[in-house]
Amino acid sequence: MIVVLAGVAGTGKSAVGMVLAARLGWTFEDTDALHSPAEIAKMRSGVPLTDADRWPWLETVAAWMDQRIAAGESAVVACSALKRSYREFLYRGRPAVRIVILQVDGAALAARLIARRGHFFPAKLLQSQLADLEMPDQSERTIVVPSARSPAETADEIMRRLGLTAVSPGGLP
Repeated sequence: MIVVLAGVAGTGKSAVGMVLAARLGWTFEDTDALHSPAEIAKMRSGVPLTDADRWPWLETVAAWMDQRIAAGESAVVACSALKRSYREFLYRGRPAVRIVILQVDGAALAARLIARRGHFFPAKLLQSQLADLEMPDQSERTIVVPSARSPAETADEIMRRLGLTAVSPGGLP
C-alpha cells in the first residue's frame, strides 16, 4: 500500500507521515525533496506554482511510487495533491494507493507556517494553495482526516480509518 498524505502547506503532512511510516515500518518520502530547483526558487520568492509547474513534479512523485509498488514495498508519501486531477493521476493504475487529505483550519495553518523555519514555502503562499484545493466528493476514494491534534494522534486516526496495524519494535504486528 502507498498512503499519500495530501493537503495544503502546514497541515502536518511531513510530521504525520514520519510518525505513520515509523509505526508501520514503511519508507517515508517527503515529495518537497522531489521539486526541481526552479520550482523551489519560484516558491521561495513567493510565486505560486502553476499546473504547468506541478505536472512534471507529480510525474516524478508517481515514478517514485511506481518504483515502490514494483518492488512490493509499502510507503507513506507527503504530497500536496491539491486538485482532483492530481489525485486522479496518482491513483491511475495504482490500486494500492490511498490518499488522505489532512485538514486544519485557516488560522492554525497560518500560525504553523509563520512558526516554521528553514522551509522554502513562505506563509504568504498559503492563500494560493487554499484557492487551488479541491476537496473530494463522494465519488472520490480520498478520505479527509482532521490534523489539528498531535502527529501521533493524527497517525492513529489514519491507521484506524485505513485498517492498518502498527508493527512492534521487533517487526511483528
